[in-house]
Amino acid sequence: MKLPRPARALAENPLAAWLLLCCLLVFALVALGGAVRLSGSGLSMVEWRPLAGAVPPLSAEAWQLAFEKYRQYPEFQLVNPDMTLAGFRFIFLMEYAHRMLGRAAALVFLLPFLFFLWRRMLPRALAARLWLVFLLGGLQGLLGWHMVQSGLADNPHVSHYRLAMHLALAVALYAYMLRLALGLRAPPARAAAPGDDAALRASGMAAIAVIFLMMLSGALVAGTHAGQAYNTWPKMAGQWLPSQLFALRPWWLNFFENLQTIQFAHRWLAAVALLALGVFALHLHRAGARAFAGLLLLLVAAQILLGIATLLLRVPFALGLAHQSGAMILLSAALAALVSRLPPLAFAPAPPLKSTARW
Repeated sequence: MKLPRPARALAENPLAAWLLLCCLLVFALVALGGAVRLSGSGLSMVEWRPLAGAVPPLSAEAWQLAFEKYRQYPEFQLVNPDMTLAGFRFIFLMEYAHRMLGRAAALVFLLPFLFFLWRRMLPRALAARLWLVFLLGGLQGLLGWHMVQSGLADNPHVSHYRLAMHLALAVALYAYMLRLALGLRAPPARAAAPGDDAALRASGMAAIAVIFLMMLSGALVAGTHAGQAYNTWPKMAGQWLPSQLFALRPWWLNFFENLQTIQFAHRWLAAVALLALGVFALHLHRAGARAFAGLLLLLVAAQILLGIATLLLRVPFALGLAHQSGAMILLSAALAALVSRLPPLAFAPAPPLKSTARW
């Protein structure tokens, strides 16, 4: 059976397939990180041991020792003083799964990368970009522990600034790898109409930038627990324009420290995202990419409805997780739609493995 053109191009390009697998793992990491945050599990592992930490507690004595270490920190003393060993096991295993998935993602990237370098399968321009991915991935791991450390001090809550940086780097890394993977495709069967290119690309880049900004805003909402306040829609505290939006000085600090302003900004960024994606979808439709146009409008509408439901119900676990994952799906679809209208990356795709076999 003959594969469709995109599937055939992927099957013939191991680099693209590998990068897409890495993207899938980073997507899973972001989703699992959201589950860790929503379940309050992020501060359960109070040590960072990159090598020895790969083995969880295996005996009753080991579990009790890990629990005793946790009890020495403010989260247990101020937030969870009634937690039992069984409850601690749950939050520990949630955070453990997140860290192990991060290590697995690192190995899935690093080992094939070294193999491709050894076999000289990577054009220099692509190898340089993949070295950047490797460095950003290492930085992401360090930033994750830096974030956790902020909650192991006197205040048992991670810094919302560090949380936002951690998510921003993960999303940027995901988007960059996805761009590379999609850019390694075969040339399109039919070129886009030249008159539509400039406006379509500009609207696509603007839409992706707004989605990214909205995700950063969501991280601030999550990190400050702003979603637990003002649980009405469309008004906040019975007002269209809340009275305490700029209560802090200097004025710009409100966007990072004032719960009212943080939630207000996130609400209206959703409206800006709807507008930006609507414009992008219009350009896609005119260019003949009607499936992408319809998909983007459907996804952004679903994401906004999920956000409203999450707010009204005070951030239940399932809806909060779906809302964060929905933002990643929306970003992926917008990026795929944009890249589908761009030419392949400047360097040639790598040949199949069988054509380079020299032992």
